[in-house]
Amino acid sequence: MTAPTPTPRTVRDATFDVLRQHRLTTVFANPGSTEVSLLADLPEDLRFVLALHEGSVVGAATGWALAREQPALVLLHTTAGLGNAVGALATARVNRAPLVVLVGQQDRRHLAQQPFLAGRLEGLAGDYPVRVESPVRAQDVPGAIGRAVHAARQERGPALVLVPMDDWAEPAEDLPLAAPAAVRRPTASDPRAVAEVARLLARSTSPVLVVGAGADSEDTWAALGGLAERLDCPVWQEPFGARAGFPQDHRLFAGHLPADRPRLRATLDGHDLVLCVGAPFLRQYPYTPGKLTDARVIVITDDPAEAQHSAAELAVVTPLPDFCGRLARRTPARTEAAASEPLRRVTHPEPPAAGAPLTPAHVLAALSVRLPADTVLVEETPSSRPDLHALLPARAPLGFLSAAMGGLGFALPAAVGVRMGQPRRPVVAVVGDGSSLYQIQALWTAVHYGVGAVFVVLSNGRYAVMDKLAGQHGGKPPWPAFGEISVAGLAESLGCPARRITEYADLCATLDALCPGLADRTEPLVLDISVTADGTFQP
Repeated sequence: MTAPTPTPRTVRDATFDVLRQHRLTTVFANPGSTEVSLLADLPEDLRFVLALHEGSVVGAATGWALAREQPALVLLHTTAGLGNAVGALATARVNRAPLVVLVGQQDRRHLAQQPFLAGRLEGLAGDYPVRVESPVRAQDVPGAIGRAVHAARQERGPALVLVPMDDWAEPAEDLPLAAPAAVRRPTASDPRAVAEVARLLARSTSPVLVVGAGADSEDTWAALGGLAERLDCPVWQEPFGARAGFPQDHRLFAGHLPADRPRLRATLDGHDLVLCVGAPFLRQYPYTPGKLTDARVIVITDDPAEAQHSAAELAVVTPLPDFCGRLARRTPARTEAAASEPLRRVTHPEPPAAGAPLTPAHVLAALSVRLPADTVLVEETPSSRPDLHALLPARAPLGFLSAAMGGLGFALPAAVGVRMGQPRRPVVAVVGDGSSLYQIQALWTAVHYGVGAVFVVLSNGRYAVMDKLAGQHGGKPPWPAFGEISVAGLAESLGCPARRITEYADLCATLDALCPGLADRTEPLVLDISVTADGTFQP
């Protein structure tokens, strides 16, 4: 009897081995015909997660990558899929989320004839990807994916590999891949740089710390807390920070810096040295002329790009946990007695009268006294963000997450991905109703995969932040309100449980029942809360 001929090893088989090697065994996707040859009969050890729009695909993968501090795997469908995902890929780049993105392409054998679905893919996402590679041969695909993993890790962003659909069935080479199995990177800082910054701090009479998203880790928080206490100085969060760089319930946390130069100068007035950690110095929004500050500025970052575009006297590119820990140990405690009172007090608005409309501040204050300290709060409510910062301080690393790009459509899918990445950690997204509509499809993914995130939707029936901006420009907005839209109804149509809330007593009772069990949830929930668009809470 003739022995069966062994099945030859394919590029697809070799790719699966690379993915397993790098623990990329969950694939976030919304595939099309150019990806079917990869996905049909997917091995059982690879998990497939479907989202109903490419923005949700990349948003969920971004949340997953940030929660796990590991690259996430994304699969997109040629021009249409990559094009739909570009905004989310830009957000992932600025949020420094490592993604490995496979993009399908038409059959290599007739690409020269521009067949249907052939994509001009290499420049479609602009320069937001940290790497884009089109393998010259099918046999080069596994190595290209290995290089993409390292690029995503090193440069903290999306790395794209464009793969023609016929490549997966081609025979693989029995040769080493043109990519290392592992890359080791330094974790220690330069002692000379630590000593230089320590000397500058020692000469300062009134230093101040500014922290950013890059400092959002347990070790860096601990080191910066020790440094701030030795210096007995205020700590400010960078403007528009996508993550918290310091425990915001610490007595030395002073708040969030303003995003315009006159107020920034006034805030930093009296300080002779600004030590900015984990952020560029300093992100602004409206342009106004003049200096950012009269103080000397030092920037400590692990991102070369942040260092290169910071207006600073000195920038140090270094692993943050080790550098900040060494700096804290070298910095002598100031002789003055440490202040016992916190620099920032959280005050809550008075509850509304019976039957009176809810404001965003009422909702956020109710959340603040009920959410567990380790909750991941994913924010996308532009008109209410100042209230959220005032009322809901981040109390644990990854306690606050927002879209660094400022675009809408991030929070819902990111919350899904964060909860999938850390399934025992409470995850609550606070979004405006306008924001929720950009990726409302993400709720279906949450339902289908048993993701127990909670989505608090502040529904005012309009784009309130745009209305305010139009008023500041002295004009009437031409866009209409959309109060007829029911976010709860949309959620239920996607299979997601939802509750409409209009009264304060109902809000409190709902949160009292909900919040103690957030860590154990296996089902998503939307709280569609009616709020007024008028007024901003002033703590």
